[in-house]
Amino acid sequence: METLLSTHEAARLAGVGPTSVKRWADLGFIECRKTPGGHRRFERLAFERFLREKSSPSDDATSVWLERLLHADGYALRAALYDARSRLGAWHRVADELGPAITALGDRWECGDVTVLDEHVASERISRALSHIADGMPVGENGPSCLLACAEGDEHTLGLSLVELCLREAGWATVWAGRRTPAREIAAAVTRGDYFMVALSASVSSAGNPALANQAELVARACVRESIPLVLGGGGPWPAALRGASRFTAFGPFYDFSLARLRATLP
Repeated sequence: METLLSTHEAARLAGVGPTSVKRWADLGFIECRKTPGGHRRFERLAFERFLREKSSPSDDATSVWLERLLHADGYALRAALYDARSRLGAWHRVADELGPAITALGDRWECGDVTVLDEHVASERISRALSHIADGMPVGENGPSCLLACAEGDEHTLGLSLVELCLREAGWATVWAGRRTPAREIAAAVTRGDYFMVALSASVSSAGNPALANQAELVARACVRESIPLVLGGGGPWPAALRGASRFTAFGPFYDFSLARLRATLP
C-alpha cells in the first residue's frame, strides 16, 4: 500500500519549508494529489525519487551563494556577482544560478534557521547589489522600456531585480514600479503607450490571492490591444494559457524572448 505525505511531512523529509514543496508542485516538478478539501498529498516513493534526482552539482553553487547572501558585505557581494558574470558569460546565467539561493534563503527563514532580521538584511543586501549593477548597464537613448511590477499584495521584489538584470543586458530600458501598483493603473499606462513590455512577478506567497487571475487578465487585455507582450514570472499561480501573456520559470528563455522582442521594436 502506498504511503502518502502531507505538504509538511514532505517538507520535513526534504529539509525545506512547506512553501518550497508547494512551489515544486505548482511548477510541475513533482506530482501531487488533492484531497476533497484541497490539500496536497505526495506519494512517498515518488517524492524520494524526485529528491534524489534533484541533488546535483548546482546544489554546491546554491550553498556558496547562500553563504554570501548571509555573510558577505555589499562590496564583496557585487564582486562575486561580477566574477560570476565573467565565469558564466551572461547575466541571465548568473540569475539562473543565483535564483535557487534566494529561494533557499526564504526556506531557511521559514524553517527557523535564520532570523527575520537576517533574512531582511540579506535580501536588502542582494537587492542593492543587483540595482547597483543594473544601473551601471547602459541602454540606448530613447530605447523601448519595460515596466517591472509585483502582483498586488506581493512584497517579494528580488525576482524582479534579476529580471531587470536580464532586460538591461538585452538592451531594454526598465521602469521600476515594484510593490503595490494597482493592476488597473498598469493597464492604463499600457493603453497610453507608455511601455513596450510589462513584466509582472508573483511569488508563492500569492497562492492565497483570489484576485491574481483577474489582475493578470486586466493587464493582458490592455497588452493585447496595444500589441505589446506581457511577461509573467515567479512561482505564483498565474492563470494558464492567458492570451497575450508569456509565462517564464527560468531566466535564459526569458532573456532570449526579450532580446527577440527588442529587435522587433527597433526600426
